[in-house]
Amino acid sequence: MTSGDIPSAYIREKRTPAPSREELRARIPGWGVDLDPADRPSNPKLLHAPDTGAHWDFPERQPEKWPRERSVEHAFVTPVFGTAQPPKGLSGAIRKLAYARFSEGRLAHWMLLVVGDRVDAVANHLASLATSRPDNPITQTGVKAEFTHGGLRSRRGRVDARHHVLDPLVVGGPWVVTAVVAVRALARAGARVRRR
Repeated sequence: MTSGDIPSAYIREKRTPAPSREELRARIPGWGVDLDPADRPSNPKLLHAPDTGAHWDFPERQPEKWPRERSVEHAFVTPVFGTAQPPKGLSGAIRKLAYARFSEGRLAHWMLLVVGDRVDAVANHLASLATSRPDNPITQTGVKAEFTHGGLRSRRGRVDARHHVLDPLVVGGPWVVTAVVAVRALARAGARVRRR
């Protein structure tokens, strides 16, 4: 990778000098209204020593164990990235599609990521049914706490009170649908066995 390919955000010295205050003020209406440090509560955080102590011009890149998903806007992934949840199965394919086809500024990108998350959640719920300790929808979704820890009382007077009717549907609905699908699948399997 040549120095011209490296985005300036990752190098110690910036390649192009910043425009002068006069140039910015002439080009951008209202530029510089927060120049006085007294107007900026974040000013102490913005102060930093000119010598950062960095011993590199470009940080060492973390190796990719598998092709990482990245936005179409970026030339490459950041030098360091998370590897805890590698994409897998159908949810991974949906996430990879979101990054490969759509910009982060597009709604389709984010909706595909939400769909991928929901597919992953359903897959994990189904996988838990095959274990010795499957998910408990009564205690793990907070339904029990609604009755034992004053769920309705804690919501009195809140702005989103009209959404309370939907809460049981949003939390319990997927479990009910999964149960209905499972019962129907077992009934069909039982009917096939009886026909033989």
